[in-house]
Amino acid sequence: MKKKRRKWLWLGISLVLLLLFGLSQFYAYIMKDQWTERNEAKELARAKAGLTEISKAQKSVWDENSIYWVLTGSNAAGTELMVWVRFTAEGKPAGGENGLYAEEVSKGTSEAQMRKLLESQMPDITIKRLLPGVYNGEYVWQLFYKKEGRYYYSFYRFSDGSAIGEGYSLPNR
Repeated sequence: MKKKRRKWLWLGISLVLLLLFGLSQFYAYIMKDQWTERNEAKELARAKAGLTEISKAQKSVWDENSIYWVLTGSNAAGTELMVWVRFTAEGKPAGGENGLYAEEVSKGTSEAQMRKLLESQMPDITIKRLLPGVYNGEYVWQLFYKKEGRYYYSFYRFSDGSAIGEGYSLPNR
């Protein structure tokens, strides 16, 4: 009787381990393209913008013409930079004249400054996501927030933190 229990116990453990291994392989398969894009963006930022240390990499997608990886880090002189690397809808670096843009954070609005500004201007919102991106050809902070039970998108210029347009209200379900 004990041998039978042990056999079922080992079989159960083996099946759970096999299932966990399968799930991890599936996750790696699904994320492979995303990780490849991020690594290509990091390499371009290092090679063309001179980033030596990367502290944050965020993907921003507004439409098929506005797919960017935005990297935050510092160069050899210790200057904090933000680098926007544009990608095509096929997941390849866009290259060309406007394929990469780098700016010192001190010449624009940092994430902390933007959060402070938003807190003072709109104290009654709940920020769901604040990430750098590109909107209508301008380098921006893209804000996704909740106010009075509704969700909204708003855009703020990276250069000075000023709002661009009225933003977008998402429909209720």
